[in-house]
Amino acid sequence: MSISHHHTASGKPLRVAPAWVGGAGDGSRDHLPVREAVWIWSVRRYARLALWALPASAVLSGWATLGVATPPGPLVIQLGAAWLSLIAMIALAGLLSGTRNRRSALAGLLVGLAAFLTAVPLAALPDDTVAAGAPLTVSQLRLVEVGAAAATGLGWLLLGWAVFRCKLVNPADGVLLMLAAVAIGAGTHARQPLPTVGALLLVAAGTGLAWTGGRLIPRH
Repeated sequence: MSISHHHTASGKPLRVAPAWVGGAGDGSRDHLPVREAVWIWSVRRYARLALWALPASAVLSGWATLGVATPPGPLVIQLGAAWLSLIAMIALAGLLSGTRNRRSALAGLLVGLAAFLTAVPLAALPDDTVAAGAPLTVSQLRLVEVGAAAATGLGWLLLGWAVFRCKLVNPADGVLLMLAAVAIGAGTHARQPLPTVGALLLVAAGTGLAWTGGRLIPRH
């Protein structure tokens, strides 16, 4: 399979190796097997659609920081934002898997997964309380909550660095993502307007990544 030519967000031609798109990489002109072509198309379609979960999660996070009363309640909004954020992490790591910064993207995804699994059980607990039979004290539980928020911010920081260095999409989106990671890492302990500003930065970064990612990954 010959090397494919696409364009980055800046308009420069992008050279994609055959191995990145599923080819054997040996310079042969043979077509891909049908099962591999279907699998690649499915991954492309998932990544193109799932990247839009990032601005959607940022909108929910920003809405939660405003303290406006909503019928579902703040817990539902926060859990929905965390779920969409996890989907976006997986999609972004998949988009960057063919770049030279795939290790940073993978590390960011793994750290984000660990933070998500830690933070979700704590989200339903009221402040300064522990579950019955929990082996942790209130102060220890607070440290775990701070660590989970910091790990979430670290995960987005690594993904933002990978976006900035990959030369696949607009590097400005990586800068915005790293700036938003600071507010995300501060968690609920940050004072206004830092959480709201962080959510706005994440909306801008997520929209840019979803738009350019959809252009880089063809529909067919």
